[in-house]
Amino acid sequence: MNSLSNIEIASLVQAYDEELRRVMTRRCGCIDTAADIVQETYQRMLSGNLWQQAENPRALLHRIAANLAVDYERRAAVRHRHITRENVATDWVAETDSRQPDAVLSNQQRLQQLSVAIEALPPKCRTVFMLRKFDGLSHAEIAGRLGISRNMVEKHLRHALIVLQQHNDE
Repeated sequence: MNSLSNIEIASLVQAYDEELRRVMTRRCGCIDTAADIVQETYQRMLSGNLWQQAENPRALLHRIAANLAVDYERRAAVRHRHITRENVATDWVAETDSRQPDAVLSNQQRLQQLSVAIEALPPKCRTVFMLRKFDGLSHAEIAGRLGISRNMVEKHLRHALIVLQQHNDE
């Protein structure tokens, strides 16, 4: 590439990057996923010099990003269908104490009740709880990913733990 094309590419990125990230974050609900999609969009745009052939580079950027977001959503749906929390929890309980069927049944019921209680949490609270407890993210990582303060992350976690403890005490 010559230096003129580098300048054109840089101006294209500078002009539309913030807009593209905002649209993808709104669509995906995740800053990190949106960043990955935008990065892949630039890579696809540069491969084959699509940016030079486009009559409307902005529209092409958005079309490529939208197609990548659809691909991401399809992959997520497939993962969700094949790896459910109930299957993972049931397998884990069965492996831990397969010699005592009554203990297995009791543990499966408790895990099912816990799963129901987690699903009943408010959406943002549930997301924070799952990112912390299942994905192992730090408070700062969760705050950055969801675009909320660390203080809000801590409030959501406290609320989730209180609700789950009350559910456990019942």
